[in-house]
Amino acid sequence: MTRRLEPYWYLILLFVVVAAGLYGYHLTTGITPPRAAVIILGFPVYWYGIWIVSGIALGAWVVARLATERARRIFDAAVPVEIREKPLAESGLPAETAGTLTARGMATLGRVLWEVGLDPRRLGLNKATTAQTLEELAGVSGIDPGWLEDAAWRKWSPDHVWNGLLWILVPALIGARLYHILTPSPSMAAIGIFSPLDYLRDPLQLLNFRGGGLGIYGGLAGGLLGLIIYTRRSRIPFLAWADLATVGLALGQSIGRWGNFFNQELYGRPTNLPWAVTIDPIYRLPDYAAFERFHPAFLYESLWSLMTFFLLYWLARRRSERLLVGELLAIYLVAYATGRVLLELVRLDSRAVAFFGLETGLPVATLVSLVVGLVAAAAVIVRRLRQRRATVG
Repeated sequence: MTRRLEPYWYLILLFVVVAAGLYGYHLTTGITPPRAAVIILGFPVYWYGIWIVSGIALGAWVVARLATERARRIFDAAVPVEIREKPLAESGLPAETAGTLTARGMATLGRVLWEVGLDPRRLGLNKATTAQTLEELAGVSGIDPGWLEDAAWRKWSPDHVWNGLLWILVPALIGARLYHILTPSPSMAAIGIFSPLDYLRDPLQLLNFRGGGLGIYGGLAGGLLGLIIYTRRSRIPFLAWADLATVGLALGQSIGRWGNFFNQELYGRPTNLPWAVTIDPIYRLPDYAAFERFHPAFLYESLWSLMTFFLLYWLARRRSERLLVGELLAIYLVAYATGRVLLELVRLDSRAVAFFGLETGLPVATLVSLVVGLVAAAAVIVRRLRQRRATVG
């Protein structure tokens, strides 16, 4: 039987087509669309934010669908097919309860058990009626009480994606901003920021997101902290969800990076390569004002993230049973760190590591990437060796 293509693939394809069209137009004309997409009541809505929000939403949708697939596999393995397919009218439930649930689109006992296992609130009933329905279901022949109390498929409820999004995004935003503050780029000198201490002298700059930006590693650390908090509150496995979250994260990064295109930022060294991005004079770094065309660093990172997404998606869908919990997260970290080290070879305006006031020329991001990538790779190797020894023993 032919597998139905998930709807999000059409949006991913649309993103690729639109991005390719925009960049093709830019290469032909040298024109970059304006930063603001629209002005509403005097306030500009920037393309930068639109692309980032779109990337987050699409990435979350993909993760929710992958979680649903995992929940469905557990559900199908736990609940016998004869129970799943039993019409609700023949389940032994009171006619009034069966009629209410059927009217809500739950015509089989399996559909009701599926929703209850994910979260009883998905039945759409008030608390009293929900409690009564659970009590009645417990008396139906063939139903395991565990399916009603703490179903095995509950940990993969897609609701966790949307319920946990703010728990992850807020700490991620704070972490990303803190990372930037601690490692301000050299171009920040234009607004009087030479070191992290300068933020203490002008605290308003802490919130000046336009005068500086966000650091991905701080965002990753903050996001993981938020995920830890949410998974502990929800009693679901942190590492397993971190694995799945990286799939959406890589896709979101690929899409969000196109916000840098509209802002004419995150470009690399001057170059005359056919795919070079043209930067308007107002957005060029002072030391490179005489140059017009640069390496499109944002494009390199977007393409690298897209390839990382394809790899993680394939592993999550086709090879998850062969991976240890936490390995998808490690693979993402190794992939991103590798890409970032390569990207720093062409990026401009990177903060360099300094020892006792002496600049080393080594970008901070390169050092952090090397540490992150090596630690993640080492963790995979050590765990695999331990597993092999345990199997042999």
